[in-house]
Parts: sequence; structure tokens; C-alpha cells
Amino acid sequence: MVFAAALGMALSSAAAQELEKVDVELCLAVDGSGSIQEDEFRFQRQAYAAALTHPDVLDIIASGYRGAIAVALMEWGGAESMNPIVGWTRISNQQEAEGFAGAILEAPRKAWGWNSISNAIAFCQAWMAENAFFGERLVIDVSGDAGQRGGIPLAVARQDALDAGVVVNALALNYRSGGMTGPGGTPLIEHFRNDVIVGTGAFALEVNQPEEFINALVRKLILEIARLQEAPRKQG
Repeated sequence: MVFAAALGMALSSAAAQELEKVDVELCLAVDGSGSIQEDEFRFQRQAYAAALTHPDVLDIIASGYRGAIAVALMEWGGAESMNPIVGWTRISNQQEAEGFAGAILEAPRKAWGWNSISNAIAFCQAWMAENAFFGERLVIDVSGDAGQRGGIPLAVARQDALDAGVVVNALALNYRSGGMTGPGGTPLIEHFRNDVIVGTGAFALEVNQPEEFINALVRKLILEIARLQEAPRKQG
């Protein structure tokens, strides 16, 4: 038994050595559900592209120990609509960031249905586990304009993420038609803080006007990339 455990640890360590090391693995989980109107959908895509190429974000990436992060973007809708949009990509400089941003803008819309935040968290966690990177920190970044609806229970998704050492942060989009709410009429930001985010240093921000969106994304990315915290590393 001792030999088997030691062998398993050795194999896990060897597998990790084959992965490309980065400071952070960041999965951007973007709301593409039915509550997102077409003009808002295009605006979101443009905002993510602008934020990821922002000089302040690039400076934070460059200041990291390895000077590189791994990023992927998916859009979620109903429980059966979890959609990779841009796959796992190394970003360490402006050229790589612009390539990722261009891919965001060019990809077609895929999500349909309503608001399974829990399945989005589970999807991102599984996607991280199978990528080609080894991040010192693992972060899922959820944005949405409405609360959880459908899929696995949020509590299960959060606990699974916590057990895997994944931090889940959130961005509440309150600007559409005065903002939507969480279950039982709970303000969206409270729903995100109480039911969605998890992990050491996890946080949720809110956007109350469309013109605040890009600045909020830039702030959020800076916090996620620069945050100094210890988390269990991915195995294998």
C-alpha cells in the first residue's frame, strides 16, 4: 500500500512536470443565456477583448513569477448548454493577448437556455483538469445578469471547486432593465456573494451601468492575476 501510494505520487508529480507552468489558470465563464440580448452579447464580447488587452492587465501578467497565465473563455446558458468559445491559451505579452481577444470577437454565439451557473462552475473545473497547464492558482471567473436556475445544486458545485483548490469569483451585471435578482428576489450581488463565490480570497463585484463594465473587468482580472494566496495545486 505504501509503495502504491508513493508510486501514485511520483506519477502525479511526473505528469505535472510535463505541463506548462503558469502563474494562474483562469476560466472566464460568461453569461450567454436567454436573458442576454443580442446587443448586450456583442458588448460583452467586446468588453472581454478590451479588458484582456488592457495595458494594466498585461503589466500584472508580466509582473508574475512566471510572467504568464493560461486563460480560456466559455459561455453558459441552460444546464445542457456549456460552450467552449476560446480554448486554453498562454498569455504573456500583448501579441498573445490580442490573439485571444480576436478569437473572442470572431467566435459565434452558442449558448441557449437559462442560467445554470452551477454547471458552468463544474464545466470550468473539469476543463481545467484536462488542459496542458499547471497553474500556481486556479480561478473561475463567473459573470451573469441573473441568478442560478437549473443544473446541479450550487452548493455541490461550490464544494467541488473548494475541494479542488479552485477559487470562484463573480461579476454581477445589474444594468439590464434595472438589474435582475437571485432566488426569492435576493439582490443579485448578495446571491453571488452568498451562493456562488468560494475559496480563499474569493470576491464578487457589481456593475450598475454599461460604461462601468470594462473597468470592472480590468479591476477583476488584476485582482485575480495579482492576488497572493496559496491554494492546492492541480494533480496530474
